[in-house]
Amino acid sequence: MKAVVIHEFGGPEVMRYEDFPTPEPGPGEVVVEVHAVSVNRTLDLTLRAGKYIKPVDLPHILGVDPSGIVSAVGPDVDSPKVGDRVFVIPWRPAPGKPSVGVGISVHGGYAECVRCPAHATVAVPADLPFPAATIAGRHLGAATLQIDTAEVKAGEWVLVMGATGGLGSAAMQVARHRGARVIGAAGSDERAEATKAYGAEACVNYRTQDLTEAVMEITGGAGVDVVLENIADPVLFPRAFKAMGRDSRLVTSGAHGGGLVELDMNHLFRNRIRLQGVLGSSRDSIERALEEAPKMHFKPMIDRIMPLAQAVEAHRLVESREVSGKIILDPRV
Repeated sequence: MKAVVIHEFGGPEVMRYEDFPTPEPGPGEVVVEVHAVSVNRTLDLTLRAGKYIKPVDLPHILGVDPSGIVSAVGPDVDSPKVGDRVFVIPWRPAPGKPSVGVGISVHGGYAECVRCPAHATVAVPADLPFPAATIAGRHLGAATLQIDTAEVKAGEWVLVMGATGGLGSAAMQVARHRGARVIGAAGSDERAEATKAYGAEACVNYRTQDLTEAVMEITGGAGVDVVLENIADPVLFPRAFKAMGRDSRLVTSGAHGGGLVELDMNHLFRNRIRLQGVLGSSRDSIERALEEAPKMHFKPMIDRIMPLAQAVEAHRLVESREVSGKIILDPRV
């Protein structure tokens, strides 16, 4: 099969589009013909550069969120079957053991085929295209877990920080689908306005507006009930936190802005605020996300779809931040 393989760590040029042995399924395993896989900044670009937090064996194939069609099944596999549409998730090799990350600790989806245990697949509805399924499995599942953790209720105000990212745009759609009122916060007028296409009732440019004042004005002075804060920027975090009202909840799954922030404890205990960290997604949240995606008319934030052979250029585009949304790689074109 054709695959994009790294034999050394470095810039985008270390990725080679070459022939690689086609995987064969063992007992309890399946092989999936990849139809879509996304380019992720941390789990692809950082790993390729040799800066990922965990060691990675070489040669390696990137790609943490492949979706496609089951092309072969091994012994002792009842489900899925050949021809089934699936998304591949991380899996636990044995009770009490850490998850195995496709595209991290084992070969991933930057290839025509990927091998995984049968139980590491989740069904993809027939009316959900594979590019949307890849983003739904990666980000809509995480957004669903965040919304569940925050116990979002219909009619509540939800502030989504970094709302035009993959997770943020998914979170807005889940919150709106649950009946919440959404405020999309982003770093430019164009991006802030774009949040309205993904479920935001109101938007804020947190680079030019005072985030706290803007949110308090939108909510009539009450503050928001929920903040989904995945940035942890030392300037923005306190402003979002100050915009939280009584009995509000803040859920976070990221720290791309640095991770060290100031926390106003007076505001926290006086308003009985709850803070919760959430790591990624769960199998249950991914299953529900893929099932709900067609019902909520999920809009994946996709910049473009490129052939797998152009993975080097795709990485350069993502590094340059010249894209708005995900780049999807398709090995079949």
